[in-house]
Amino acid sequence: MKEIWLIRHGETEWNVKKRFQGHLDVPLSPVGIGQAFRLAQRLSRSQLPFDGLFSSDLRRARETAEPLAAVLGLPLKTTPLLREIDVGVLAGLSREEAETQYPEFIRAAREDPWHTPRPGGESMADLARRLETFLEQLPPGRHLLVTHGGVIRASLKLALDLEGHAWRRFHIPNTSITRILLPEQEVLAVSDAAHLETWADWLSDESVK
Repeated sequence: MKEIWLIRHGETEWNVKKRFQGHLDVPLSPVGIGQAFRLAQRLSRSQLPFDGLFSSDLRRARETAEPLAAVLGLPLKTTPLLREIDVGVLAGLSREEAETQYPEFIRAAREDPWHTPRPGGESMADLARRLETFLEQLPPGRHLLVTHGGVIRASLKLALDLEGHAWRRFHIPNTSITRILLPEQEVLAVSDAAHLETWADWLSDESVK
């Protein structure tokens, strides 16, 4: 049995600006660094044993995983199999810029967002295949996977056998936790970001009055 804890990386400046990142090596923003430490603090208090810590080899995922490695005492292993979808020539563009420059892709993606490849990049189906390759190689146990929003949506589509565009409706906040049990394909939690709610309370004006 494999219990998979899928964690989206912390916030980046490009998340805030809503620009396609794909395989570009964008670092965490100051807010994202704070989110990563709040996540690490939460999991350090969970008292659950973890058998492995894996991360996408992109910087924003590694920077999110490193505090986890420190507090949990686990070696961090990185792999390109957990990377975000390769958006090809869309990297660095905003949604509006992509619609202007690549209208044919936008139209095709609206019709079939799962199988339509990004210009010069991957489709979500391509991403799902490499995710399945990684999960098949993973030994039994409870594992932390620090990855990206596209990877987590793909994992939910596969686990829940979702039809059509339903997989796109999941909101995956930065540093949220989604838990899936394999091979049962049982979803235990989706987008759990309770540690960020605590952080927001701590930073509020009410807390210092």
